[in-house]
Amino acid sequence: MLSRRELIKLGALSGSGVLLGEKATELLSKAEAAAQRTPGFYPLNDPENQIYSVCLQCNTGCPIKVKIYEGVAAKIDGSPYSPWTLYPHLPLGTSVEKAAKVDGGICPKGQSGLQTAYDPYRIRKVLKRAGPRGSGKWKEIPFEQAVREIAEGGKLFAEIGDERVYPGLKEVWALKDPKVMKAMKARVEEIWQEKDPAKKKALVEGFKEEFKDYLDTLIDPDHPDLGPRNNQVVFAYGRLKAGRSEFFKWFFQNGLGTVNFHGHTTVCQGSLYFTGKAMSYQLAYDEKKGEYTWTGAEKFYWQADLTGAEFVIFVGSNIFEGNYGPPLRVKEVTQGSATGKLRYVVLDPRAQKGVAHATKWIPTKSGYDAAVAFGMMRWMFAKGRFDARFLSAANKGAAKAIGEPSWTNATWLVEIDEKGFPAKLLRMSHLGMAPEVRVMDGKEVVFDHPIVLVQGKPTPVDPQSEDKPVFGDLFVDTTLNGIRVKSVLQLIREEAFSRSLEEWAELAGVEPEEIVWLAHEFTSHGKRAVVDIHRGASQHTNGFYNAFAWNVLNALIGNYDHHGGYVRASTYDITGKKAEGPFYLDKLHPNKLEPFGISIIRHEVDYEKTTLFEGYPAKRPWFPHSSDIYQEILPSAAQGYPYPVKILFHYMGSPAYALPAGHTQIQAMLDPDRIPLIVAFDIVVGDTYLYADYIIPDLSYLERWEFHGSHPNVIWKVQTVRQPTIAPIPEEVKVFGERMPLSAEAFLLALAEHLGVPGFGEKGFANGMPFRRPEDFYLKMVANLAFGEKADGSDAVPEADDREMEIFRQARRHLPPSVFDLEKWKAAIGDEGLFRRAVYVLNRGGRFQAFEKAFKPDGTLANAYGRQINLYLEKHAKSKNSMTGKPYWPLPRFFTPYTDALGQPIQDEEKGFELTLITHRWITMTKSRTISNYWLLNITPENYIAINPEDAKRLGFKDGELVKVVSASNEAGIWDLGPLGKKPMVGKVKLMEGIRPGHLAFALGFGHWAYGASDLEINGQVIKPDLRRATGIHANAAMRVDPVLKDVGLTDITGGSAVFYDSKVRLVRPTPEEARTYGEGVRRVALEG
Repeated sequence: MLSRRELIKLGALSGSGVLLGEKATELLSKAEAAAQRTPGFYPLNDPENQIYSVCLQCNTGCPIKVKIYEGVAAKIDGSPYSPWTLYPHLPLGTSVEKAAKVDGGICPKGQSGLQTAYDPYRIRKVLKRAGPRGSGKWKEIPFEQAVREIAEGGKLFAEIGDERVYPGLKEVWALKDPKVMKAMKARVEEIWQEKDPAKKKALVEGFKEEFKDYLDTLIDPDHPDLGPRNNQVVFAYGRLKAGRSEFFKWFFQNGLGTVNFHGHTTVCQGSLYFTGKAMSYQLAYDEKKGEYTWTGAEKFYWQADLTGAEFVIFVGSNIFEGNYGPPLRVKEVTQGSATGKLRYVVLDPRAQKGVAHATKWIPTKSGYDAAVAFGMMRWMFAKGRFDARFLSAANKGAAKAIGEPSWTNATWLVEIDEKGFPAKLLRMSHLGMAPEVRVMDGKEVVFDHPIVLVQGKPTPVDPQSEDKPVFGDLFVDTTLNGIRVKSVLQLIREEAFSRSLEEWAELAGVEPEEIVWLAHEFTSHGKRAVVDIHRGASQHTNGFYNAFAWNVLNALIGNYDHHGGYVRASTYDITGKKAEGPFYLDKLHPNKLEPFGISIIRHEVDYEKTTLFEGYPAKRPWFPHSSDIYQEILPSAAQGYPYPVKILFHYMGSPAYALPAGHTQIQAMLDPDRIPLIVAFDIVVGDTYLYADYIIPDLSYLERWEFHGSHPNVIWKVQTVRQPTIAPIPEEVKVFGERMPLSAEAFLLALAEHLGVPGFGEKGFANGMPFRRPEDFYLKMVANLAFGEKADGSDAVPEADDREMEIFRQARRHLPPSVFDLEKWKAAIGDEGLFRRAVYVLNRGGRFQAFEKAFKPDGTLANAYGRQINLYLEKHAKSKNSMTGKPYWPLPRFFTPYTDALGQPIQDEEKGFELTLITHRWITMTKSRTISNYWLLNITPENYIAINPEDAKRLGFKDGELVKVVSASNEAGIWDLGPLGKKPMVGKVKLMEGIRPGHLAFALGFGHWAYGASDLEINGQVIKPDLRRATGIHANAAMRVDPVLKDVGLTDITGGSAVFYDSKVRLVRPTPEEARTYGEGVRRVALEG
């Protein structure tokens, strides 16, 4: 824990009661009493002093036990019930008394979480800006005033001379009738499906006539597909997990009816997620559409199962310090390496810590690693070292016949158009065969089967059929019925052979012999070899196709769903959908709105189908195959394309700090005429929310509810529960007559109460139960988890016995009644027996499948993906890039990185920017929320810019010298922070052999300008910074601004990723004044240069 001196030295913080300050002294005085006991006194091992929860110091989400002493969190350890933190983990049936004496492993960040919760810079009351956005001037206001102002709008900032009339939610919550909204949504779908421009226009006129009484609720009646004015409310979020996500959707989507609910996926590894989504579409009957189509895709990705792997290629995967995550994966790698069972290779321009025990480190050129994949494919095809049996299985029945859970479309035939483009799948009707007519949901439905060749004979294939197995011919290049066709695997082989092995090696910057060695080793372990990719492969302008290539390489050896192969996450249901109870959330909203229309980030809709289509390029990119395009939210809102935004809510995110070219995000927020109202939810005044109009204090991860889920490398079926473990830091407020801590939930409940939003209050749920408190919602989800996934209740956990119930109550004795009231918690569930089952889950911090249940005798895994894996993406082939008008390439292919929004190469090297800038993180830091953890700063007090000695010598830099990072789109090398001033990107260079020549690397998490790193003024009182939080360099502002769009960083137009690893930069010596700013916080004067 922080020392008394560390935590309270900024005692002045608490003068207004807004920040934690004085409260921390009270908490610490209780904790310090522990040190004065006898040496044998250790009450932290008692189950009554432990609450199980889930870490959120990074997104790995390790299950933890929080140990309480005298009402204060005194220590955090790993949960023994969890596969993340103990191997093998304890059975769920282990009593909490026995488990109390067993601790799992946790990383340094997890142990330091106390300092996140007890950060002296935490805010306790609502802050409203008292100066221009970004000025750092705030005043505290009563909770009720904030609710009223954000709900009603008006001249909210007249007292500081701003006479603008700001919108309120009341103004934009325009369409409230679910039936009308549903009918409008159906008509918009009809408009989008119509291809003839004249008929499309007629449908628009028909829409206006049909809904003439509601035209005032639309953003633009001439463009009804923009949707209602409700869509001018945007909710954007950073680290939001299940449970809280459903709560927020209940308010913003089901209640307010906005389509704009967007996350941060593309700042993490978006293209990896959306490659997985594209590969997971199933050709099947869609009940909603009433037709056979591509449906059922999931936003996810696969990872390596390290519990059984014998050979792993880690590509852009920081295995020992990140990558979901060290407590789980490091022990698997270490054990495997130590016993000789596991060999692994690291492909990365930087020699990460995992290189220490690797068989090889192959420093590829950033963005060119897919060339290695294609070189390996070429060798594998040439040598016949691929799993022909697996690849020949064309449907579910064939996979079942050979003992495989999954199958591919490798043998399906693709039509090649006159330009050589693989345009679409060959279907029965294309060969003159009559498509099959089936009766589905009481009506006849046509299914035009795809075609494979079976020993040269065209054969229809139903991918979902179990009783008609089809094994197709692998390599086909022929003409059928006058149509040129090729099999999917043929097309992949042609791409692999489009270059020689030497050419692939040269592209990647490696030796041909290394590719041959990799391919031979990769094909020498059966199904227990695997490629594990992460954001290092994904966050490029070609990231989607990089990920696609590596995923296909895994398919070539058929390792999907196998022990030691390629696997996905499996989680227990918390929504009640699978068992249709006991609380089926989808059916519990009494007046559920169904949002419709084009989103502000233009996702999952084809530009050409909309009424906004005006030819190519579009004003901004559209993303038909991805979502949560984090970097597009603020610039799109600021530009007002496709429509203006009125109110932006932002939760636990920091796009200004986290995104490449983050300075462009700041510029988007500065002007209230562009984005009128910005409301943020967070625990501190962070680097982005410095530019908000209001900051609503929130609960830290140790004070709130969530269900963190799992990650692909966890082969057990699990669901983790984050729950309140400490007394909340923010003040208490009253909503619906109930006392509760100020939080995001409390604020949304209060807005619902003020506005009369359905789905909240006395009979907020459709079953008549009240929804007045956060627990009314979350405990129903815990009950669903405890009940299980079978309607007859046979999948339920046991009921907690009386001893467990007493431990449950005693462990929460330090929580105030506003957080823990046993009778109110019981009432949220209703049934005593079900409540006891929920307690059983809460006492263990979740539900975890038994260790042995993950494995099957045949070498496959129990929690298999078990569906079709698409190696050809027909949906992509049939849609167009909104910037070029060309169709998306539907197969793995090598594309050169570092391109703009039009796909044009960026030639910054010709301007002298010759070094490729990449990022990484250390185990001691996340991007933005661990700078307050002084335990961690004692280990890594500052970061540096890693440079190869060859480059340093050529450029004339010495180890430890201060340099400034500049680029073609930021030649000044500064962060322009608006009214706060300018911060040069100055840092120390460190000469390292472990970085590929031509590359620079810096660790994320340092160089803040807020989060306690610069002056704050609250109620006229200046809160001084802790300059440790400003130390180090954060060079994201040097990352390339897109030269076409000019207000956002580079983007992978196919996969949506924000591009971290392509930018070309130069190092220069800072001026003396710039050098003085290093480690001194943000100067409030503009710096030259």
